[in-house]
Amino acid sequence: MKILFLLSFLLHSMAFCKNPEANTELQDSLSPYEILPAADRPEAYLPSLEGKRVGLVVNQTSILTTKQNIHLVDFLMMEGIDVKRVFVPEHGFRGDADAGEAVGNEIDKRTGLPLVSLYGNNKKPSPTSLKDLDIIVYDLQDVGLRFYTYISTMHYVMESAAENNIPMLILDRPNPNGDYIDGPVLKKGFESFVGMHPIPVVHGLTVAELAQMINGEGWLKNKVKTALEVVKIENWSRDMAYSLPVKPSPNLPNDLSIKLYPSLCFFEGTDISVGRGTYFPFQVYGYPDQKYGEFTFKPVSIAGMSKNPPHQDKTCYGRDLRNEPLTHQFTLAYLLEAYQISGKKDKFFNSFFDKLAGTDQLRKDILAGKSEADIRASWQADLEKFREESQVYLIY
Repeated sequence: MKILFLLSFLLHSMAFCKNPEANTELQDSLSPYEILPAADRPEAYLPSLEGKRVGLVVNQTSILTTKQNIHLVDFLMMEGIDVKRVFVPEHGFRGDADAGEAVGNEIDKRTGLPLVSLYGNNKKPSPTSLKDLDIIVYDLQDVGLRFYTYISTMHYVMESAAENNIPMLILDRPNPNGDYIDGPVLKKGFESFVGMHPIPVVHGLTVAELAQMINGEGWLKNKVKTALEVVKIENWSRDMAYSLPVKPSPNLPNDLSIKLYPSLCFFEGTDISVGRGTYFPFQVYGYPDQKYGEFTFKPVSIAGMSKNPPHQDKTCYGRDLRNEPLTHQFTLAYLLEAYQISGKKDKFFNSFFDKLAGTDQLRKDILAGKSEADIRASWQADLEKFREESQVYLIY
C-alpha cells in the first residue's frame, strides 16, 4: 500500500515536479550529472531533516536535476519530511513575478503548503512564522552579484533564524559568475535591499560561502550568528563553466544574460532600456532616440517576464549584444558609451543608481569624465582587501 501511495503521489505532482520553467535555451557545458548541486545529494541532507519540522526558502530553481527536475518541495514530501511552510523571495514561488512586483502570502494550490512572502513590506521572517520550525533549509540559485536580492533574503532569514535559535541548512549551488571578482565595493551608508554587505558587485562567492562570511564578519543585526550547516556542491570548482538548468528570474533567460547582467544592470539606475519587455532582456540596451545606435527593439508587455517595461511600445535604438562570448566579464564600456551619447550629464542617472553601485563615487567619476581604466583603478585596493578577507570562507 505504501508503494501504491508513493506512486500515486508522484503521478499527481509531476506537473509541479517537472519544473515548467526548465530552460531549453540553457545548454550545459557540463552534464548536471557531473556537477551536483547540493540538492542533488539527498544522502547528505536527509538525515538532518528526518523527524524535524521544516521551513523551506525555495523557488523555481530549487530542483533536483538528477531526478527529472523534481522540485525540492515535492521530493522532501515524498521522502516523508514534515514540511511546514515555504518562504519565497523576489519573483515568487514560481519565479514569474516582475522585478519589484509585490509577492503576497498564500496557500500553494498544488501542495497545500502556506507560502510566506519575503519580498515587499515583509523581508524578514517573523517569530510567528518560525515558532513551530526545527530547521530552515535555504536552496536558491544565485548569480553571484551583490544586487541580486536572493542573497539579501538569505541575510534576513539568517538573522531571524539566529534570533529565534533555529538552525539553517544551506544547500549550495554553483555561482555562474564565480570565476572572478570585480566592481566597486559597497560603502557604509549605501546599504539597501540591492546591497546589504561590503562586498564587490561581482563577489565570486557561492551562497554558502557568503553565508559563512556574513556570520564570520558579524554582518547580522547585533552581530548575532546563525547555526549553519552547509551541504557542498560535488565536482565543481569556481573555474568551471556552469549553465543553469532553470532561469533564476524572469529576465535572465539564458547564460549570456547572466554573464552580461553585471555590466548592464547599472542601466536600471538610468532611463536606458536593457530589453525588459523583449525575449532577450539583458542582452541589448537602447533608448527611444536614433542617436543611440542602429539596432532597434520595441519593449512590450510580456506576462511572466515584464508586464510594464520601461519605454513600453516605443522603438528603442541601441546595441545588440547577443553575439558577445560567454567569456564576457564585467565592463563599464556600455554604460560610459551611453552616458556620452546622451549628453544628459547628471540627469542621466536616477536615484537608484547609487544603490546599485553601492557608492556615489562611480557616478561622480563618470560625471568627472574619467576613463574606465581610471575608475577601475579607484576600487582595486578595496577588491584586494575583500579577496583577503573572504579567503577564509571559501569552500571550493
